[in-house]
Amino acid sequence: MNNITVYSTPTCPYCYMVKDYLKKNNFEYTDINVAVDQAAASEMVKKSGQMGVPVIDIDGNIVIGFDRPKIDNLLGL
Repeated sequence: MNNITVYSTPTCPYCYMVKDYLKKNNFEYTDINVAVDQAAASEMVKKSGQMGVPVIDIDGNIVIGFDRPKIDNLLGL
């Protein structure tokens, strides 16, 4: 079982792509809206060094953007 967190905003099309991809492959995840949660936004920047979304944390491994090959590798797809 993977521990997956998606840091996203409601206006980000790539965030929806990541979440749809995870759902399609039957992975559960926690979605954090960094547009309304400033503490989570700070946590995201601390983990990734990035202000942009999506940032995906898969078992402590950070993926910036919808990097499908890296996501697939980390999830064993």
